[in-house]
Amino acid sequence: MINIKINNKEYSFEEGLTILEACHKVNIDIPTLCHYKDLVQSGNCRVCLVEVKNNRNYVTACNNKIYEGMEIFTNTLEIIEARKKSLELIISNHSLECLNCSSNQNCELQALTKKLNVTERYHGQKTETTIDDLSGILTRDTSKCILCGRCIEMCKKVQGIGILDFENRGLKTIVAPVANKSFKDVPCTYCGQCTKVCPTGALTVKENIRDLLVALKEGKHVVVQTAPAIRAALGEEFDYPIGTNVEGKMVSALKQIGFSKVYDVNFGADLTIMEEATEFIERYTKKENLPMITSCCPGWINYAENYYPDLLNHLSTCKSPHMMEGAIIKSYYAEINNINKEDIVVVSIMPCSAKKEEKDRNDNDVDIVLTTVELANLIKLFGINFKDLEDEKFDNDLLGDFSGAGVIFGTTGGVMEAALRTAYYSLTNQEYEKISFENVRGSEGIKEASLNINGNEVNVAVVHSLSNASKVLDEIRNGTSKYDFIEVMACPLGCINGAGQPKITSSKLETKEKDNILFNTYKRAKALYDEDKKMNIRQSHNNPQIKELYSKYLQYPHSPKAHELLHTSYSKKDKKII
Repeated sequence: MINIKINNKEYSFEEGLTILEACHKVNIDIPTLCHYKDLVQSGNCRVCLVEVKNNRNYVTACNNKIYEGMEIFTNTLEIIEARKKSLELIISNHSLECLNCSSNQNCELQALTKKLNVTERYHGQKTETTIDDLSGILTRDTSKCILCGRCIEMCKKVQGIGILDFENRGLKTIVAPVANKSFKDVPCTYCGQCTKVCPTGALTVKENIRDLLVALKEGKHVVVQTAPAIRAALGEEFDYPIGTNVEGKMVSALKQIGFSKVYDVNFGADLTIMEEATEFIERYTKKENLPMITSCCPGWINYAENYYPDLLNHLSTCKSPHMMEGAIIKSYYAEINNINKEDIVVVSIMPCSAKKEEKDRNDNDVDIVLTTVELANLIKLFGINFKDLEDEKFDNDLLGDFSGAGVIFGTTGGVMEAALRTAYYSLTNQEYEKISFENVRGSEGIKEASLNINGNEVNVAVVHSLSNASKVLDEIRNGTSKYDFIEVMACPLGCINGAGQPKITSSKLETKEKDNILFNTYKRAKALYDEDKKMNIRQSHNNPQIKELYSKYLQYPHSPKAHELLHTSYSKKDKKII
């Protein structure tokens, strides 16, 4: 243990902690801006300055470690003024267009300016502004960038891609793809994780609320479907604790907005499992194109098409759940209700920015994609008092039943667990007794499990974040992979941490929790597992409306009709970073 003093009080800490981490452990908050746990500890912003006895200069708390006998002062007048001056220099090069910024009131720079009572700013030459919104998915505005480097490190370290970096020098420095190209001209996966860590509005997910308002005004038959991860995060936009399941109030709000039908994408998830489990069994039996890799995540699909096109035959051909459900709404649902499919507008509420790009892949199954944050903004726009709403249930006429297997799609490991429940039954004609597959749960980057089915050992892996995906993909390339079935999610922790979800920043956490943002994010997963546990039906193949859909319309999994509506194909992309 190391003995130090903080503000004249004695403390003992384990070796290896930074000053910032030590202070957090004893509930002393130090302001930060560029710092992000396990991503950036550069001290570039110089907002986390502290005084250390016998040091000539102030030191940054985020990247300086404690040592025996260290004496630290965090709240002297001189330190407070030094932090304010650092912040004043940062905002001198900032656009300060807060009122029309999508990050207004959810901006770390704005919050810190208020916290440190910064009322003055320096005036001088500003960085030339570049606004890139050509992709239609992500927007980059250099006038709001504080050069913290978080997005660069997220793209490079966590996602293993590295399409962002510092460009130019001095006052001309910006963050951009090479040669200041647009996102649409480089092999971006649109995972949007760069927007999750951006402390300002420099990188954002593009909004499509107006498209929905136009559809409602035109009197279209507008059907909405919500992904499983939404219910576990939406409440945070209305001051509920992280991981609160607000499904009932969410459904109530959607019905007040005026949607013709409100459905759960969990039905589409159950449908996906029926197709995907059948596909896996066929491949496993024939020993063809193994390991099979899931296809629910469009960020992962973009990554495979750009960086591993030689392995595309390993991907499941299944569309993702909301695309499958959209296809069924515009075919089976339209026929049953005698509605022209051209008059139907399908809206998907998704936790993911890449879903906005995915909707343009196949046959207009889905027309509009809104994120969790956009849904929250829509609810506020309609003047709905969310906390006062009575809980309501999803519509249950044709696509309303769903299983616990569909619910857990929202977190890493959920797709694999759901598929194994059905694959086990299909191969043995018996339900898996334990139901839950604990080995594929948790926050580890790569999780492994094996299951004995009829004397055969089925080896599976669950992977989240694209840098981890590259490890298992390289094994497939090298012919050393031991797996039969792999789930890949582009975002760390899966959909619960998608770019469309509310940001969990250190400023929103209690001081002692500030160093573990991902741990707090994973609280959303518990809400989904808890819902699965409460369900009467926990396997996709036991969903009565899924059975009815196959009986009356699709015939059987992997039928010609199912292939026409529910499956897709992939192709190599030609975009390059340089």
